[in-house]
Amino acid sequence: MSRETFYDEVESTLDEIRADGLWKHEREIVSPQGPWVSSGGSQVMNLCANNYLGLADRPEMVAAAERAMAQYGYGMASVRFICGTLDAHRELERQIADYLGVDDSILFAACFDANGGVFETLLGADDAIVSDSLNHASIIDGIRLCKANRYRFETRDLADLDAQLTSAREAGAKRVLVVTDGVFSMDGYIADLAAICEVADRHDALVMVDDAHATGIVGPGGRGTPALHGVVERVDIVTSTLGKALGGGMGGFIAARQSVVDLLRQRARPYLFSNALAPAIVGGGLAGLALARDGEALREQLDRNARRFRSAMSAAGFELSGEGHPIIPVMIGDAAKAGEMSNRLLERGIYVTAFSFPVVPHGAARIRTQMNAAHTDDDIDRAVEAFTAVGRELELIS
Repeated sequence: MSRETFYDEVESTLDEIRADGLWKHEREIVSPQGPWVSSGGSQVMNLCANNYLGLADRPEMVAAAERAMAQYGYGMASVRFICGTLDAHRELERQIADYLGVDDSILFAACFDANGGVFETLLGADDAIVSDSLNHASIIDGIRLCKANRYRFETRDLADLDAQLTSAREAGAKRVLVVTDGVFSMDGYIADLAAICEVADRHDALVMVDDAHATGIVGPGGRGTPALHGVVERVDIVTSTLGKALGGGMGGFIAARQSVVDLLRQRARPYLFSNALAPAIVGGGLAGLALARDGEALREQLDRNARRFRSAMSAAGFELSGEGHPIIPVMIGDAAKAGEMSNRLLERGIYVTAFSFPVVPHGAARIRTQMNAAHTDDDIDRAVEAFTAVGRELELIS
């Protein structure tokens, strides 16, 4: 293949994406991330951020980041084991571990990197990973980097999980790890970790959960799905993020027993070969964690907003996915129609994003809405009113 043929094929692929209505547009925001943002010259209500507790623009977060940068400078210019570890890094790792009820934690540039580093470090060719079919792309990619044998079970199908674990053991797997999202971010469902742990116990399997969409908002004190289901001591590995409910910056982590964290510090490639988190992110992370610890009022408001929106949208005739979480997908089906709905809602002052293939399966396009504790009742009602008007225009509801 010639060089020019390569570029011709790239252009052809882009044309196909456009023709299929799958083109992902990036709208520019010119304000802090919040319940309302400035975009395209207008103030629009933001219903598609992971900013569940509304911390991203809180003055406490900004001040903490500024203080950390004033004390430690702009960046570390190093990986952790060379000269990139601050006392603040270790303090944040200890605080995360204490919050989640485990021995220790280890920071990464993102939860994607945490999931990219955990499997290869801990498992080898004689082992097996049993992964939920709807797990996040970072888990899928992390598993691909590992030599362990791969099995997949259907979401919320415990009989299939049991069957896959049986197959792994019968094939002679030395170590077996069950991995699941704590919250399935495209669907808004919370994994039944207690039941998963029961099945895993029958096969003496390890259990890992990616709790990115749960940390700070799900379970007692916002401590995530293991706390929600009373299995904190049974879950072996938790991965999560600072980039959602805990302030919306960036940075991920793995929380586990001390020996596991110690091994990850020695062997996890995304940790060993990536710059340490910048001081401002660490300072903001500490502030976000403190706000989440004391955030019961915010979690209660978030829950009220989610219940108000779900109830009103259901009454309007929309098909919704999920339950018990502030992710509330509005199911559309057709990708082009979902994109058109997103555009028309923006014209009415509601900022949402259409999700289509390859983020979700073909024919399962949706508008994924995400509630924010900073939204008011009037905000929620206004959003439902706009959805209803556009839904009728597009003949999605009567």
